[in-house]
Amino acid sequence: MEADHADEIDKCEAGGDVGPEPEPGAASPAAAALEHQQPWREQLTVRGLVAAALIGSVYTVVVMKLNLTTGFVPTMNVSAALLAFLALRGWTGALARLGARSSSSSSSAARPFTRQENTVVQTCAVACYSLALCGTCQKLPAQCGFGSSTLGLNRRTYEAAGVSTPGNVPGSVKEPGVGWITGFLVASSFGGLLTLIPLRKVLVIDYKLTYPSGTATAVLINGFHSPQGDKNAEKQVRAFLKYFGISFLWSFFQWFYTGGSACGFAQFPTFGLQAWKQSFFFDFSMTYVGSGMICPHLVNLSTLLGAILSWGILWPLISKRKGDWYPADVPESSMTSLYGYKSFLCIALIMGDGLYHFVKVLGVTAKSLHERSKLRHAVADLDNAAAIDDLQRDEVFNRDSIPAWLAYAGYALMSVVAVVTIPMMFRQVRWYYVVAAYALAPVLGFSNSYGAGLTDINMGYSYGKVALFVVAAWAGRDDGVVAGLVGCGLVKELVLISADLMHDFKTAHLTMTSPRSMLAAQAAGTAMGCVVTPLTFLLFYRAFDVGDPDGYWKAPYALIYRNMALLGVQGFSALPRHCLPLSVGFFALAVLANATRDVLPPRYGGYVPLPTAMAVPFLVGASFAIDMVVGTVVVFAWHWIDGSEAALLVPAVASGLICGDGIWTFPSSLLSLAKIKPPICMKFTSGS
Repeated sequence: MEADHADEIDKCEAGGDVGPEPEPGAASPAAAALEHQQPWREQLTVRGLVAAALIGSVYTVVVMKLNLTTGFVPTMNVSAALLAFLALRGWTGALARLGARSSSSSSSAARPFTRQENTVVQTCAVACYSLALCGTCQKLPAQCGFGSSTLGLNRRTYEAAGVSTPGNVPGSVKEPGVGWITGFLVASSFGGLLTLIPLRKVLVIDYKLTYPSGTATAVLINGFHSPQGDKNAEKQVRAFLKYFGISFLWSFFQWFYTGGSACGFAQFPTFGLQAWKQSFFFDFSMTYVGSGMICPHLVNLSTLLGAILSWGILWPLISKRKGDWYPADVPESSMTSLYGYKSFLCIALIMGDGLYHFVKVLGVTAKSLHERSKLRHAVADLDNAAAIDDLQRDEVFNRDSIPAWLAYAGYALMSVVAVVTIPMMFRQVRWYYVVAAYALAPVLGFSNSYGAGLTDINMGYSYGKVALFVVAAWAGRDDGVVAGLVGCGLVKELVLISADLMHDFKTAHLTMTSPRSMLAAQAAGTAMGCVVTPLTFLLFYRAFDVGDPDGYWKAPYALIYRNMALLGVQGFSALPRHCLPLSVGFFALAVLANATRDVLPPRYGGYVPLPTAMAVPFLVGASFAIDMVVGTVVVFAWHWIDGSEAALLVPAVASGLICGDGIWTFPSSLLSLAKIKPPICMKFTSGS
């Protein structure tokens, strides 16, 4: 059965347009047959774990910066696979030059670098930085990471939501700390790895679900490990390193001019000072230019449309109602002022988009399961006609089976750990909330994983939102905010990680990698992330002014998620005047946009804006949307000049721009902690 086309914003997650499922035999069957004789323990190597730890740590820094500025995070899977290939191919090449033999009987250091090891390293690295990407509530751009529910518990967000707001009680504060964040990640992450292991054969082999993101990653890795792939990878590596260096040096140069508030090239009034006041300017951020190069054109243009609609039209009009719609004597950053409209209209777009896709994916899942039950015999006949390559893959996938009793016992153990530890970390969370989450996770996880296999839309974030509202209302006014935010993170992790693991199992199936080595890599990467992610987050949190709505480190979704919890506790009484009708209108707009997109033929539906992408600038401003559109223009021009070169090098160049700018954040944070300030403040003022 053919899978539904994923939404363009989910293509951004998958690293671009996957298109129809490619022929999995991207590698020669004979070569792959030799490689798959490798035992699973040899696929999981020490050098691979070291490379994965380094790559995962680098991307954790990059992703954390994105989370705490705009929250818009593009996929890094393609560049993670590229860096894994670069690191280990360089390692084996260096040993060859030193005279070490590359044979199966030689030491592990000189062992040949195979597609299986590449798959394992990429999986481990992605599992590591994914906790920074979605360690709190969801996995769509602009809505996930430590900038949402974890940061939504701190005092600054509590004060921004209004200390007099009903339900926003003084005890609903939990300042970030390495200890409790690490404990919560351990308690919520590992259970998701074990939820659906007994059903891996059903989802990957029996149902033949496509999992487009997993298929795309497998095709990429298979392509690396071919003669033509070697040449292409060499070009991509050179492009990545070149633009990584340019981006890093440019960020270093800019730092010298940021010695004050609103200083530097990041505040350059590209279109004039009046446009600058409404956040319309190009801020020279290579991170978001690179993001714009990775994401589809429609995503970038949707963010620009959202910026024009909000900062160009809505906010100036609502500002004129100051003293009528909202008090004139409160700052605009207050939830009872203009910021309340910004926050809740953004929430309305996100919720409308999320609810539509939630219902859509459930419908697709139910329809597909019903059709499979009627066509079981026909499917069996088709399976009997499978090609030799598919039979080889099935044999490898089934050979290293993972005992079901191990999955059940591990899940039960992690349930007990979570039931005991999470209420100890958060007094507002009752033990039976945790029991309910772990009891429902297998059912919700299967539904989510099946839908993700068909549509490439992982709806774990939507289950997290539902849990946020349900648990907040269940806990009541005094405990609802904290309980809702914690319940969101717990349910999301359990449901989302299980679907991510199925994507990885699909990649393993197509690259003839052992499921045991993939599960071990996921577990190792998750363990790395549980250590690296809290340390990285606390470094940013202590070095920069995180959460300032008027600063660079806005972390906008912290306040959004706290406001969602407040809505769950007290209903719509928290909204400013006329905010409810406007929110209902934008909710309906999101649903209508998605419905129109699905009803129209693909030729026309592909031009309908994406509500979630439109919502991002509502809070964070228009400047990053302009950066993204610059990335789109670069890609469009490059394809027009040389389409084949652009298709090969755009992901590498974009990843280099993102990583170079992101990595500069690490030394700049150390300089900030050491109280070393830039020597110059560059500002622009009116000539009058």
